[in-house]
Amino acid sequence: MQRKIVYIPLLVLPVFIFSLSCKKSAHDKTKTEVITQSTWKFDNAKVGGIDVSGFLDACDKDNTVLFASDKSGVADEGLTKCADADPQTVAFTWEFQSNETVIAASAPLFPGGNGNFTIMTLTESQLIVSQDIDVSGTTQHAVITLKH
Repeated sequence: MQRKIVYIPLLVLPVFIFSLSCKKSAHDKTKTEVITQSTWKFDNAKVGGIDVSGFLDACDKDNTVLFASDKSGVADEGLTKCADADPQTVAFTWEFQSNETVIAASAPLFPGGNGNFTIMTLTESQLIVSQDIDVSGTTQHAVITLKH
């Protein structure tokens, strides 16, 4: 009888250890979980490989973007609007496309751009997207970095 009692913990221990090792870690989050965890804020922008952050107006740099898990979203003008007539917020819908490498939004989220963004990086703290934008009648490649 004593021997059987000793074997029970030895049999249960591996099952317990295995169940702990199967828990989801922060690295196992889906792209939807990562992109929707909180509001994204402007960090920097490059056009044609040149950092243009210093040339952007403060009214553009304080904008935020929120992607919701129900595939809705809100672009907010932040504390300063570039034009009084501009709405404070713009609602949009979004979805991942191309095997979650593209964000397709129903509205442009940045001046001169469109709603389709190629995801270059998506982590817990950083979202880097790119797209071709119109700058004074010429098409330029823009890379926008957002952060939490």
